[in-house]
Amino acid sequence: MDNTEVVLEAFQNSAEMLDAKAVAEITGIEKSEVSKVIVKLKKEGVLTSPKRCFYEMVK
Repeated sequence: MDNTEVVLEAFQNSAEMLDAKAVAEITGIEKSEVSKVIVKLKKEGVLTSPKRCFYEMVK
């Protein structure tokens, strides 16, 4: 799996909002790479940020 799929899976398996640091800890991917993936997914409309620096899947 590529990093995007791994990050998406982390959000799908989480019942709460996550920040880049939490996703990095869950997935084992570097925080800087997680941040890039989050920005990409947010632009695509897959993630939303209801609270500054925290993200969740669009419902």
